Amino acid sequence: MEQLRQWAGELGFSQIGVTGVDLTAAEPGLRDWLAAGHHGTMGYMAAHGMTRARPASLVPGTLSVVTARMDYLPRGTTTGWQAHESARLNDPEQGVVSVYARGRDYHKVLRARLQTLAERLAARVGPFGHRVFTDSAPVLEVELATRSGIGWRGKHTLALHREGGSMFFLGELFVDLELPVTPAAEPHCGNCSACIAACPTGAITGPYRLDARRCISYLTIEHAGPIPIEFRAAIGNRIYGCDDCQLACPWNKYARVGTLPDFDVRNGLDGCTLRELWAWDEAEFLRRTEGSAIRRIGWTRWRRNLAVGLGNALRCGADADTADALREARDGACDLVREHIDWALSGQ
Repeated sequence: MEQLRQWAGELGFSQIGVTGVDLTAAEPGLRDWLAAGHHGTMGYMAAHGMTRARPASLVPGTLSVVTARMDYLPRGTTTGWQAHESARLNDPEQGVVSVYARGRDYHKVLRARLQTLAERLAARVGPFGHRVFTDSAPVLEVELATRSGIGWRGKHTLALHREGGSMFFLGELFVDLELPVTPAAEPHCGNCSACIAACPTGAITGPYRLDARRCISYLTIEHAGPIPIEFRAAIGNRIYGCDDCQLACPWNKYARVGTLPDFDVRNGLDGCTLRELWAWDEAEFLRRTEGSAIRRIGWTRWRRNLAVGLGNALRCGADADTADALREARDGACDLVREHIDWALSGQ
C-alpha cells in the first residue's frame, strides 16, 4: 500500500484509499432518491438502477476499489480565495464559472493518471483485471470515497476532508485483486448547516439530501431545456456550475492548491465579464473551450446561461449597452436562446 501511495503522489494525487465492493447499505438511499425524481432529466441515473451501488455488477470480477483524490484549486490561489469568489458573485457583470471548470477537463487528467497507476501496479504484481472511472460511469463515488477514508459525506452531499476541504476530484480504479482496505472516514460536520443556508435555490433540501432539479450546477450543465423561470433570478451571474455550498463550508479554509498545471485558469475564466463572453461567436467558444469540461454543454446551453446572467445584470442596473447586445443577438438565436433573451429583456 505504501508503494501505491508513493506512485499516486508522483502522479499528482493527494490521497488514495481502498474499499471493498459491498455497498448494499447505500442502496435504499439511492432508490429513494431516484423514486423522488431528484435526478431530474438525468435519465442515465435511473437507467443504471442499482448497478451504481454494485461495483462487481458494473465490472464483473471486481474485488477492491482504489479511490483517489486530486486537489484542484489553481496554482497561485491565495488565502482568502473564498472571500474573493464570493465578491465576484456579488458583481452582477462578472461571468462566474465554477472553479473546477476553469482549467483542463478533469476527466481526461484523472483518467490518464489512474491508468498509469494501474500500469505501475501491474508491473509490480503481474497482469490483473481493472477499469478506470472518473465521473464517467454509474459509480457511487462519494460512498466509495467515504468508505475508503478519502473523506466523509458533507451535508451538501460532497466529500469532505479535514485537511483538504471539498475542492478535489475523485477517481476510481476497479481491480480484481484483494487489496487491504483503508479505514473509513469519520464525519465532522457537527451542527453546521452553512452549506444548506448558502444554496441560492434551496437545492439542499436537508442534511445529505440534494434535489438536482433545483441545483444551479444541474440547471446550467446537465439540463438541456429551458431553465425554469422560478430559478433564473437566483442563478445570478453563475454561467457554468455553482460553488456556493463550498464557499460557505468552514472546512474549505483547508482546501489545498493543486500541484498540476492542468487546473490553472485558462482564457481568463476567473475574471471575464458576461458581456465579454457574450461577444464570443461559436467558433471562438469552441476554440476557447478546447480541452475544457465547459465544451460538453455546447454552444446553445452556453448562450442560454449567458442570457440569464445578462438578464440578471440588467435587473441590477447594467447599462443600455447590455440590453442592446441582447437585442442584436435575438434574431439569429435558436428558439431556446431566444426565449431566455426575451426573459432577460422583460425585466420580470
